[in-house]
Amino acid sequence: MASQNRALSVLLCVHVLSFIAVLTSNRVSAQSSAVFACDVASNPGLANFTFCDPKSDVKTRVDDLVKRLTLQEKIGFLVDSAAAVSRLGIPKYEWWSEALHGVSYVGPGTHFSSVIPGATSFPQVILTAASFNVTLFETIGKVVSTEARAMYNVGLAGLTFWSPNINIFRDPRWGRGQETPGEDPLLSSKYGSAYVRGLQQSDDGDKDRLKVGACCKHYTAYDVDNWKGVERYTFNAVVTKQDMDDTFQPPFKSCVIDGNVASVMCSYNQVNGKATCGDPDLLKGVIRGEWKLNGYISSDCDSLDVMFNSQHYTKTPEETAAIAILAVTRGLLKESDIDNAVSNNIATQMRLGFFDGDPSKQIYGKLGPKDVCTPANQELAREAARQGIVLLKNSPGSLPLSPTSIKSLAVIGPNANVTKTMIGNYEGTPCKYTTPLQGLTASVATVYQQGCANVACATAQVDAAKKIAATADATVLIMGADLSIEAESRDRIDITLPGQQTLLITAVANVSKGPVILVIMSGGGMDVQFAKDNPKITSILWVGYPGEAGGAAIADVIFGYSNPSGRLPMTWYPQSFADKVNMTNMNMRPDPATGYPGRTYRFYTGETVYTFGDGLSYSTFNHHLVQAPKLVSVPLEEGHACRSSACKSIDVVEQSCKDLAFDIHLRVQNMGKMGGSHTVFLFTTPPSVHKSPQKHLLGFEKVFLTPQAQGLVRFNVDVCKDLSVVDELGNRKVALGQHLLHVGSLKHSLNVRI
Repeated sequence: MASQNRALSVLLCVHVLSFIAVLTSNRVSAQSSAVFACDVASNPGLANFTFCDPKSDVKTRVDDLVKRLTLQEKIGFLVDSAAAVSRLGIPKYEWWSEALHGVSYVGPGTHFSSVIPGATSFPQVILTAASFNVTLFETIGKVVSTEARAMYNVGLAGLTFWSPNINIFRDPRWGRGQETPGEDPLLSSKYGSAYVRGLQQSDDGDKDRLKVGACCKHYTAYDVDNWKGVERYTFNAVVTKQDMDDTFQPPFKSCVIDGNVASVMCSYNQVNGKATCGDPDLLKGVIRGEWKLNGYISSDCDSLDVMFNSQHYTKTPEETAAIAILAVTRGLLKESDIDNAVSNNIATQMRLGFFDGDPSKQIYGKLGPKDVCTPANQELAREAARQGIVLLKNSPGSLPLSPTSIKSLAVIGPNANVTKTMIGNYEGTPCKYTTPLQGLTASVATVYQQGCANVACATAQVDAAKKIAATADATVLIMGADLSIEAESRDRIDITLPGQQTLLITAVANVSKGPVILVIMSGGGMDVQFAKDNPKITSILWVGYPGEAGGAAIADVIFGYSNPSGRLPMTWYPQSFADKVNMTNMNMRPDPATGYPGRTYRFYTGETVYTFGDGLSYSTFNHHLVQAPKLVSVPLEEGHACRSSACKSIDVVEQSCKDLAFDIHLRVQNMGKMGGSHTVFLFTTPPSVHKSPQKHLLGFEKVFLTPQAQGLVRFNVDVCKDLSVVDELGNRKVALGQHLLHVGSLKHSLNVRI
């Protein structure tokens, strides 16, 4: 066991792990100033320690500190509530803070108080991802880290945040899909690495410094929480090597390699019979070995307790701890294994400046309450929601509504006047809320009926709702879900609108005299085929969980102050999918023999309500292909087997792939009367080898164009990276033959040959 498990997991989020007394975590009360080590001003003797010398390199400082620690002190450093070592001037430190879409009060490391009562609450991740705007992803991360540093300086937050969640949103029923960037590996990869860069990158340009530490989670193939009695703690995800390497792993790889993330968190579930937090191949082999993580690996909270008590993965508590790197006394580990783990943690704290003395004298030392909830940050939250909102249906003459010609607007629905629902989970206290009703009322006179007591909508107040809709110039129905329907530990069975919502919508639409706009507030997709088909429902908007300014952003889109440009980051399936397909089937690819339809736009063969990338604008955008090759030749060395026999694909190897790239240039024109943003998607349909995807996203660019204006969009396509597929054994191959590139309705054939 010891030889296998050396330095697998180096930080344990273990707050109810009863079987090892040292692993207890107590909630820390909020301080009034930052927690930091090496306070030389108060204790001049600390200046003699090399680990307190900011001029020395990180490794030298880490080595110096580790050799001064006792075994017990080292063990105390390996849990989320790290113990103090007062003899060396090191205070206790709480690793667990969260910042999924703003600084959160989830986790014991962060608190709000009268000093800083709230932080900017951005849209839940699924809606921000719908913007398909990488610059926005990074900008939000930058604002969140600034607010986090400001809170750290007044003792209200730590420096390490366990975000983002970059799991693939594989199944519409998953309660945590809202936390993720959606179903596509490329979008998830670009979101994860960009958000991490925003959180971590230091403004002084020092690549070894961290503004705050981010953590990509939950590694890996984690997307079943609690479905029909199947729980995440005991679920064994059976995943093919092919699906692992072309769907589940790319976002984590990108997070580590492109984002240089400080931490990866392993998940509760097992993958192919092995607990992820105890799998040397997944942790030491891939994250540290192949990807070269510069940081620490954390277990998910209580995952060792889960491994021992729920999964019965190990025979003794000590053996469980040894897997993740603790119990030395039984001889299951060497102390050097502990040293490796402690070193990873301390190195991260060194990069954060935790051992550099008084933070007020460091780069972010002047940040404080004035830098949280600034007008600019709150405007960014509103803009992020505007960019993510997806217009799914729009009949002629419906949206945008004219704020001058609408004299009365009926606003109906259980989500019409909500506050907390708009921010989803892993939330913090927001600066303030603008509800949808408040946002709409700011432009026109409104009449409001809740319609249902809550989103469960056991009984709809149909008559009262019909009465106001029958006389209003237009009707906005704000329906959908909240955390009582979809959440962590709560997966859905039905993907239709809950309770009597459909009944209420249909009844109101039938009597409305003006346009009827259906607004769906949810994390996951909904089967709203009835509304898509009903001509009386003139428009459908999906608004995710749109954050603190969500109501203002919804109104901005409905009244045309903002031209919608969001696109769906996940497929919306019919209820028949949920009725027939077992959520625990992890296979991405369809199986004609069993009738299994596959999953996500890349492989799913069944009917959809809406699909990945769907979304309308108030303008029309035309694409024109300016430049793209028709042929790409892959160089092979003399004597290569594929020179003498026909090959369907060739291995991705360095010598063949070097400088093998080309550009695609597209001209995009806004044909409408309204300026707006447009997302240009570059998809490919590869040759059908190795059960390749039917369609695959190669790149996306968001471009803003004034009316009638044109813009040039360039994509650089790396043949081995972008036109390769993963074979049945998990090896990356360049598929030979015809690749069909498409942008909107444009199609371009590209022949890849040797």
